[in-house]
Amino acid sequence: QVQLAESGGGLVQSGGSLRLSCAASGFTFGSYAMSWYRQAPGKERELVAVINHSGTQTNYADSVKGRFTILRDDRSDAVYLQMNNLKPSDTAVYYCGRSWRIDTPIEDWGQGTQVTVSG
Repeated sequence: QVQLAESGGGLVQSGGSLRLSCAASGFTFGSYAMSWYRQAPGKERELVAVINHSGTQTNYADSVKGRFTILRDDRSDAVYLQMNNLKPSDTAVYYCGRSWRIDTPIEDWGQGTQVTVSG
């Protein structure tokens, strides 16, 4: 079955960096677009970044452009989110998800990893 397992969250000071990882299994990873979403308390889940199945196209939320980078490694079936210059407003649970293409609905979600930015 499809499994998506996020890791790498934690507590970091404002201006710091974190690298989130999402290990995928149970499907042909290289055939799917992969996304990172986040959900802060009391808010709806929102798209942070998405990368297409071939790694040639990425999209970012305006709030993270220039600070976050999404990467995929098809050799290890993983997607990463490098987060730099973190702000308190980035505090949320971060989820990875898979979709057939970059503009199709998310089919499966991971369990999420908490990111807390202090200061």
